[in-house]
Amino acid sequence: MIVYGDMQSGNCLKVKLLLSLLNIEHQWMHINILEKETHTDEFLALNPNGKIPTVVLDDQRVLCESNAILGYFAEGTDFLPTDTYQKAKVYEWLFFEQYSHEPYIAVARFIQKYQGMPSERLDEYHSLQAGGHKALRIMEQQLSKSAFLVGDTLTIADIALYAYTHVADEGGFNLENYPNIARWIQSIASLEGYVGMS
Repeated sequence: MIVYGDMQSGNCLKVKLLLSLLNIEHQWMHINILEKETHTDEFLALNPNGKIPTVVLDDQRVLCESNAILGYFAEGTDFLPTDTYQKAKVYEWLFFEQYSHEPYIAVARFIQKYQGMPSERLDEYHSLQAGGHKALRIMEQQLSKSAFLVGDTLTIADIALYAYTHVADEGGFNLENYPNIARWIQSIASLEGYVGMS
């Protein structure tokens, strides 16, 4: 199995972290998005959307979109509940991550960390702060009630949201006012099999 990704990308970290926690063997192929390595004919033949992570399974079938990949590998494991309501709550957080969290926190981080705050994106960068803090407040509220986002067991909801939350400061989001998020980040980082960005 081959995983195409970049370990500085939160979307790629999600997949790498779950595979590590599940002890699933794979080959990691580094892709540099800034050098447009996702736009080559070879890569676009795998993923016409030209994005990472992209997984090529042992039988050559291809999976794209980080949260879909998480769902695939988590099926039948403790990282995805079997109870239909609890499973739906996990997916509720996965959709939240893609629509209410990542577009603010990950984009602000990209502008700050990858692009070095270009003047033409400063207004956009500042406009992203309110949406990012709203997402963090929602997470903080839930984590004041339970150890993880869906009860007291780690699921792919936590893995998905951990990816960009634990580096939110790289997008200008100070986590000091979110003590429950800080506790949650520490509990994930202390897991056996944990891998971080590199």
